[in-house]
Amino acid sequence: MSNLHIIDHPLLRHKLGYLRDKNTNSNEFRALVTEISKILSYEVMKGWKDFDHPEIETPMAKTKIDRIINVPVVVSIMRAGNGMLEGALSMIPFASAGFIGIYRDKFVNTTVEYYFKMPADIKGRTAIICDPLIATGDTISAAIERLKSYEVKKIQIMCILISQHALERLQKEHADVEIFAVNIEKEMDHNGYLVPGLGDAGDRLFQTK
Repeated sequence: MSNLHIIDHPLLRHKLGYLRDKNTNSNEFRALVTEISKILSYEVMKGWKDFDHPEIETPMAKTKIDRIINVPVVVSIMRAGNGMLEGALSMIPFASAGFIGIYRDKFVNTTVEYYFKMPADIKGRTAIICDPLIATGDTISAAIERLKSYEVKKIQIMCILISQHALERLQKEHADVEIFAVNIEKEMDHNGYLVPGLGDAGDRLFQTK
């Protein structure tokens, strides 16, 4: 997949190991997700090309500098995506944030959106979607469709784990979307959880189970 970026880094592999461990408590889990999100944000922004070049004065002389323009919108897929927001916004503090509340309803076999809030000027901007785990691909695909309906310029996904199934689905449905992930999980169980995975990210972040 040409738009897939697996960020293979010793620090990420080390931190992912602690996320997988069921004995890692919620406080540690949140801190690790934040740390991983910072590294992923660095990688996501590496190819940014929109800059202005204003002239400023250093203590020594006048010079032109690079200043990012057309700033991105960091979009959280609630609720687990909220765990990635702090890390992302600490690295991209000039970005604005958006929120999508969406889930897959197993009874009606479709996705249900219950919350959608974006900056008023999202049209023409880059959207960076935060979602720690992407399994079936149902919610991420629906979120992408919603963002495209707002005519965003570009969509990038920042996740920790993504299933092989979801990768193949996104390649068919949204081949224009860039994906930045730490690892690909080959298996899912009958409930749609990644295997070996790390459990339910939302429950482990917010102690709701």
